[in-house]
Amino acid sequence: MTFTRISLSCFLLLGATCAQAQSPESALTSLNPAEARAFELQVLQKVADLSLVPPRINTSPLPQYDYDQLDYGMTIGIARTPRGRLWAAWVAGEDGPKAFMVAATSDDDGATWSKPRLVVDSQAPHLPLPRSVIVGNFWTDPLGRLWFFFDQTMNHYDGRQGVWVSVCENPDAENPTWPQPVRLCHGAVLNKPTVLANGEWLLPVEHPNIRGVGPMRDANPELEPLRGANVYVSTDQGKSWSRRGNVRFPKPSWDEHMFVELKDGRIWMLARTGDGTMQSFSSDGGRTWIEPSVPTFKHPAARFHIRRLASGRILLIKHGKTIDAHEGRVTLTAWVSEDEGLTWKGGLMLDERKGLSYPDGFQAPDGTIYVSYDRNRATDGEILMARFTEAEVLSGTLTDPNSKLQMLISRPLKKKEPKPAKR
Repeated sequence: MTFTRISLSCFLLLGATCAQAQSPESALTSLNPAEARAFELQVLQKVADLSLVPPRINTSPLPQYDYDQLDYGMTIGIARTPRGRLWAAWVAGEDGPKAFMVAATSDDDGATWSKPRLVVDSQAPHLPLPRSVIVGNFWTDPLGRLWFFFDQTMNHYDGRQGVWVSVCENPDAENPTWPQPVRLCHGAVLNKPTVLANGEWLLPVEHPNIRGVGPMRDANPELEPLRGANVYVSTDQGKSWSRRGNVRFPKPSWDEHMFVELKDGRIWMLARTGDGTMQSFSSDGGRTWIEPSVPTFKHPAARFHIRRLASGRILLIKHGKTIDAHEGRVTLTAWVSEDEGLTWKGGLMLDERKGLSYPDGFQAPDGTIYVSYDRNRATDGEILMARFTEAEVLSGTLTDPNSKLQMLISRPLKKKEPKPAKR
């Protein structure tokens, strides 16, 4: 007897169900419609549970993952380590089920970049569905350790995902050591943690309030209470994390939320929704949140970047030539606020082209601001960086000789197969 790959896998995984019968045929052909549907859901959940298998960080990815083997580029994030090394990560494969994650480094302030130095690719030909690694970020904590967050999920989104992290103690070494990743919680992390004045670390964990993709549509229904823009907190410098609060925004999308601690002690959360960016505020450290509202800037349904600067101003990277308008994922501009996000000044044009997405960044100890983003993911697949100062954001023009825009981090070089002619 011959089984398909998925039916055989499911039969083996559900051995306890079939063990009571002499054959899988007698166990399954007698099911009524309700029993058949229950069995289908059991099978889907077992497939979804493949995302719980620990991923592996590949620190010797060449030549398999060299640029001539890559054909897609979606930026994830960028960070600077204590001695000045830059780490940048991006998604290869696609923005979908076949995604995996790649990272490279620069030791000359972004002028040149290494070939891929680490890869997390959880795809495997024997799996019944693709296992994706598609959301994450780099973050250098106050102790100088480099955190590498990434998710693992079945078929792009399985209703659960899972935040995995590896913390590197020697990110400036010639051969950094990346420990085996550990799973922190359900959901995914796209943006960096925020360190509060009281020393707590807030981690923005999204558990999208949307259905799973394709066959995963009905997986993990018991996690419905977790859906939304979650707040996870660590009070022991990352040794442990616990869920503290949650916001469910209207017209949910990928939340991709970020936090800013305001000077009056409130936490300001901003998130992506189907109608663009929305906001909420918490006065108790992220435990409870007020009704979502619209912020003072306009942005499409796409990722943005917002952080407190050392000066006390708040930095915003958004789409659009003006603060109150945008034309979709076209142009990237930088702004600062001196009144806790009520109004915005400046407007430095970082890139005036189309097809720009997903800004992420940080401020170096000397005050320089670094922002990464991508351009034309599926065609050019470029991962780019801008380096500029706070004064240049306010003036709207570059004046510092060290500042530079549209710096190339990576570009996929694999030749794309020509599409067959239409008949």
